[in-house]
Amino acid sequence: MENYSSIKISQLAEADRPREKLLLKGKSALSDAELIAILIGSGTPSMSAVDLSRHILSKVNDDLFSLARLTIQDLKKFKGIGEAKAISIIAALELGRRRKDSEPVQRPKITCSQDIYELMKPDLQDEQIEYFYLVLLSRSNQVLKKHLISQGGTAGTVVDTKLVFKAALEYLAQSMILVHNHPSGNLKPSEQDKRLTERLVKVGREMDLPVLDHVIFTDVGYFSFADEGMI
Repeated sequence: MENYSSIKISQLAEADRPREKLLLKGKSALSDAELIAILIGSGTPSMSAVDLSRHILSKVNDDLFSLARLTIQDLKKFKGIGEAKAISIIAALELGRRRKDSEPVQRPKITCSQDIYELMKPDLQDEQIEYFYLVLLSRSNQVLKKHLISQGGTAGTVVDTKLVFKAALEYLAQSMILVHNHPSGNLKPSEQDKRLTERLVKVGREMDLPVLDHVIFTDVGYFSFADEGMI
């Protein structure tokens, strides 16, 4: 299979360019017509999906608000637009409207180990087996994601270093906090906990993706490596 990075957009059939262009350059590089072309998938024997999309936009003066007012029957008047394509256009525009109307989610911000403990209570309270989580943070220490790395038995769980940093990179995290629970209620870190923390802190330092803390969660309290000066 040919790698996308080796394909020049100019070499592609026009009907296929929007999808490849999105993969190569990202969604913001596409015009309104190209985005609509992705929605409808195909044009007519005499008109590519992009040209058909340009034609539709020209009839509403290239105004997406006017396009959003069109009904399914209005859209079906364009040659090459059947009911399924009309529904796709209307659904996409409605999603855009709802996104604009919705309030941005306020992400919690981590300022201390207690914040981590409260954040993880819904996931770890009363659990009888051990779970290992990453709390992935933005540059301003807002929570991007609580990511479960592994789960095990009552005495421990295995943590793969590669999976830890793979998850952090996928979510574009700027830093992370390690969290795992001790179902026994023992707040003291094991030697394995200490070795794992040391290893992940070292790799994070090398990758410029720091591990800020490792919190051991129990139902009655927590242990913070950072608070104890162990990170």
